Amino acid sequence: MKEPTLGNPQNTIAVLQKYNFVFQKKFGQNFLIDTHVLDKIIRAAGIGPDDCVLEIGPGIGTMTQYLACAARKVVAVEIDRALIPILEDTLEGYDNVTVINDDVLKVDVAELAKRENDGKPVKVVANLPYYITTPIIMGLFENHVPVESITVMVQKEVADRMQVGPGTKDYGALSLAVQYYARPYIVANVPPNCFMPRPKVGSAVIRLDRYEEPPVRVDDEKLMFRIIRASFNQRRKTLSNGLKNSPELAFSKEEIDAAIESLGKGPSVRGEALALEEFAALSNILGAGGNDRDKTV
Repeated sequence: MKEPTLGNPQNTIAVLQKYNFVFQKKFGQNFLIDTHVLDKIIRAAGIGPDDCVLEIGPGIGTMTQYLACAARKVVAVEIDRALIPILEDTLEGYDNVTVINDDVLKVDVAELAKRENDGKPVKVVANLPYYITTPIIMGLFENHVPVESITVMVQKEVADRMQVGPGTKDYGALSLAVQYYARPYIVANVPPNCFMPRPKVGSAVIRLDRYEEPPVRVDDEKLMFRIIRASFNQRRKTLSNGLKNSPELAFSKEEIDAAIESLGKGPSVRGEALALEEFAALSNILGAGGNDRDKTV
């Protein structure tokens, strides 16, 4: 297996110039040009010779080369057709890599993962475009893709949001959703000068270790997430008003207030004050009443 040749600015520029590549803003393309960060990601993801890795957005193949050297198999999904001939060039000689030209949000990733790794969990590694970070991560969790861990480069602010708890300004629906499915921890902060072109904001590598079983018991997962979304849609409102005004829910004010009171909370409590365990309990209490319309999420 060849040693990685990408990851430094000179080689990256040479590849881009060879193919007259034009960065597509709509795809949020920022390529890593720091070998220390690449090494850190591979270590943080815990990639070993038995692993099958799903890489989302390989770009010109910089991290793909590193992954190929560490893993048994790499399946890379790239949306930009213009990058496919570049990947065929930069990944020549890495015979354990499969590149798929498609939009990962439209791919049946659960089926892909099962097919490529004989039903065993895969490890996801990605330098994610900021504008679709949340849909990609939540899609992997909610569609029950067999994933062992997700190690991703995301906007620093988003990484912070994923790991904070109640009462903080960054705490919200994403924090709760991620922490329901996985244990998050930030591996490294990455400044803008590690990318080409430079993003306007700082980045962070975060690892999400998927729970075998969620840390709380919920009778109806979808109902809990409808309640969570309603609680944070209008942060200035009380929890009671947020739930009462949500088009996704159909509980009476009396039912909502009684459920909140049974948690030991007062009528003025806001959604950001509740921990995951309390949202689970609230969902179970309201769900037991059976009056909520079954709405498509």
